[in-house]
Parts: sequence; structure tokens; C-alpha cells
Amino acid sequence: MQVIDVTATLGSINFAPASELAEILQNVRTILNTAKGTVPLDRDFGIDTSILDVPIPATKEKITANIIETVEKYEPRVKVTGVSFDGDAESGIITPTVKVAITS
Repeated sequence: MQVIDVTATLGSINFAPASELAEILQNVRTILNTAKGTVPLDRDFGIDTSILDVPIPATKEKITANIIETVEKYEPRVKVTGVSFDGDAESGIITPTVKVAITS
């Protein structure tokens, strides 16, 4: 099983990815960059941003659970094997890196 690190850096959208792997990774990045409630026909799609205003340690725990649940729901070809964060409480900015195992 292939495990890949995916960051929240979206970049440009490719409407015709060269491979299934490229499509899967783009989908995961899209999920990580979408705030829940902003997609008109699927208000449940995306990451819950309401938890971002709580202290960093609690945010990391809650956002990790939310990332795992949301990514596995909307991209069933992956299994999340871990979530880590860059950044710190001092800057108030944390960026997730999600480890995904390709299951298809």
C-alpha cells in the first residue's frame, strides 16, 4: 500500500489529471482547502472551520478527527494514516499534512 504526504497547498485545479493518483491527491487537497458550509449543493463538504478559534492543542485534536472523517468520506480511495501540523501557537497558524494510503 502506497502512503503519501498531502499538504493543504492547492495550486491550480487540473480538470484532466494525468493519472488516478494525481486525481486522488488533488481531491484530498481540495477537501483540505474547502471550508464546510461553502459548497452550495453539499454543505457538509469540507473541513469544519468553527473549531479554529479554540486553543491550538485542542484545535489540533479536533481538526485531526475532522480531517480523517471528512477525507475518508469524500475520497473513499484513501485511508488516512496520520495527520501532522506545521506552525505553532505563537504565530497562530497551523498547516496540516495528511498521510494517506491509496486503497484502490
